[in-house]
Amino acid sequence: MRYCTVEENGYSGNIYCADVFDLLNKIGPESADIVFLDPPFNLGKRYSETLDLDNKPEEEYQYWLKRVIDLSIIALKPGGALYIYHLPAWAIRFGAYVDQSLIFRHWISVSMKNGFARGLRLYPAHYALLYFTKGAPQQFIRPKINPLRCRKCGEFVRDYGGYRSIIEEKGINLSDIWDDLSPVRHGNKKHRRPNELPIGLFNRVLSISGAPGMMYVDPFAGSGAGAVAALKNEMNFIVGDILPENTKIISERLSGAFTTQESVNG
Repeated sequence: MRYCTVEENGYSGNIYCADVFDLLNKIGPESADIVFLDPPFNLGKRYSETLDLDNKPEEEYQYWLKRVIDLSIIALKPGGALYIYHLPAWAIRFGAYVDQSLIFRHWISVSMKNGFARGLRLYPAHYALLYFTKGAPQQFIRPKINPLRCRKCGEFVRDYGGYRSIIEEKGINLSDIWDDLSPVRHGNKKHRRPNELPIGLFNRVLSISGAPGMMYVDPFAGSGAGAVAALKNEMNFIVGDILPENTKIISERLSGAFTTQESVNG
């Protein structure tokens, strides 16, 4: 069921309150330039008082997400990009599955800094962002990022040797380790109680694989940071969430995205 349509500067998007399968079936084959999947991690978190969305038996969860991935691959245009955001333990399994159908491009490590060890394991220091394309990518740009500087003295925190002048002029080529943004938004910047990804992450994804006029699809839209990034990057979008309260947040957030000047990196 369509929730609403958003238009800005000639670009538009649809927000759906829908199950992931209903949404992906609705958009049809080869209609998306980018599909971004940030599914529940099956950690038993409570996203809703009425729906148990994050507590499936392991085999059932794996089967469920593989079905989501299959429909996402069908939805991609030739040359389109699929991004999957997940825990490394699941990313290695789903990555191997996607590799049977798409071309693997990168395992991007998105650094997390909470420092909490879990069980008999090393401290888990990153989330995995898998990046695949349906054949040769129709769009790929390697972004430049600004070098980190000391907050107190303003000097570079790393020694770039003889390349300092080049770094100052052109910036640094983005690598597959993203330690300059936080995957967990601070409580005073969140639009809902559960965690939400920052706009900076989506802007980076769209700067790599997106272009004005392309179609961005996000069936686990949450509070809608991906939709805000798509609209600000002059892309059309189809986003959805199974929870009505989330689609309401997305609609309100989009309606104020250009009037409130919501931070590009926040």
